[in-house]
Amino acid sequence: MVVPAAQAAAEGEAPAAGAPAAVMAATTTAALATAAAAAALPGLPQALSTRARTLAGAVRRRCADLARIESPSGDAPRLDGLAEELATGFGATGATARREPGPAGDHLVLEWEGQDETLPHLLIVGHHDTVWPVGTLADWPVTEQDGRLSGPGVVDMKGGLAILEGAFALLADLGQRPHRTVRLVVVSDEEVGSPDGRRLVERQLRGAAAVLGLEPPHPDGRLKTARRGSTRVRLTVTGREAHAGNDARDGVSAVDELVDQLVVVRGLAGQPGTELNAGRISGGSRANVIAGRAEAELGLRFATAEAQRRTLDNLARLTALRPGARVRTEVLSSRPAWPERSANPLLRHVRSLAAVLGQQLDGGPAGGAGDTNLPGSRGLPTLDGFGAVGAGAHARHEHIRLDQLAPRIALLAALLAVPLPRLRDRTEG
Repeated sequence: MVVPAAQAAAEGEAPAAGAPAAVMAATTTAALATAAAAAALPGLPQALSTRARTLAGAVRRRCADLARIESPSGDAPRLDGLAEELATGFGATGATARREPGPAGDHLVLEWEGQDETLPHLLIVGHHDTVWPVGTLADWPVTEQDGRLSGPGVVDMKGGLAILEGAFALLADLGQRPHRTVRLVVVSDEEVGSPDGRRLVERQLRGAAAVLGLEPPHPDGRLKTARRGSTRVRLTVTGREAHAGNDARDGVSAVDELVDQLVVVRGLAGQPGTELNAGRISGGSRANVIAGRAEAELGLRFATAEAQRRTLDNLARLTALRPGARVRTEVLSSRPAWPERSANPLLRHVRSLAAVLGQQLDGGPAGGAGDTNLPGSRGLPTLDGFGAVGAGAHARHEHIRLDQLAPRIALLAALLAVPLPRLRDRTEG
């Protein structure tokens, strides 16, 4: 395995003479991270790692307890109940919590005071809704077996919320506060594109030094350094009902029109940089009635902002293929593409901190979208994947690896406690 320059520097390996400027910069960042860790608290790496191992059991139980509180997107009473539970848990670590009402459940905004309140805040984004309907626990209970915790929502993202709570608890146990103010936004509608939660994330971006996401990392533990754009579109077709036997000629089938429109849409999605998933289709009423209405909910992924713009423009221009039918496209939620960037000082910093803790860590782009798309698309220093290491998000084999809880707790605690390097020209501290 090739050891990154920043990591090699943190482990005491100097760059070769004449090394490229990027390598020299990475080495400097690594050295600064090591020095900052030592200055933040004598023996910090050992203290963090040791205490994280002690706390891992409590974090495991916390994740299991959170997963047992079913919280599907759109179920406001259950989401509000979980929001209250999270506010209590984070409040015990020193956070002030504010409930922000949303049309499909309350969001949470939490804040921890930092040692230096003059510095720009660190923003962390997460969510407490899941894709799993109420009743899933009846035939898929939260279980622990072979070093894994399995259950609906454990990796996406009850595990990430539990790990962050553990990281703040760790710092409190050591008598420490974060180096700078930390704000956490937990939205209740991320799994449906954050149509309302986006405003809260956007509001907290102002003045943020960096943004971290609590989504799960890649299955091998790598962080997420870029994301594809995503958009949910509802395609609605209106036809004209008629008796399917006696007056079929008087009817206009919305179902037939929708099927034909989906063929057209699939052709549009075949363009470079665009992927389509027809996630839900409904329409009609009875077999002997010409369908008067039909609709489909489409999930689109985009590699670039240009592919996103081009495809959405084409969808907006869809017209009916048969007389008497009407076609309407409606964007339900949209996230911009977050492109990969050649220079990533935040990744170098995190990678260096991980090396100080005895961890090997890297990053790479991800296929899915999330709330980090917004800051990443705007060029803010952004990393995602600080949640629980595991696999199977949105699938019945969803699980987290229990042996990776302690390393993640320690890493997040280090990120909170250690000063950030200069990440962009206008960021101080």
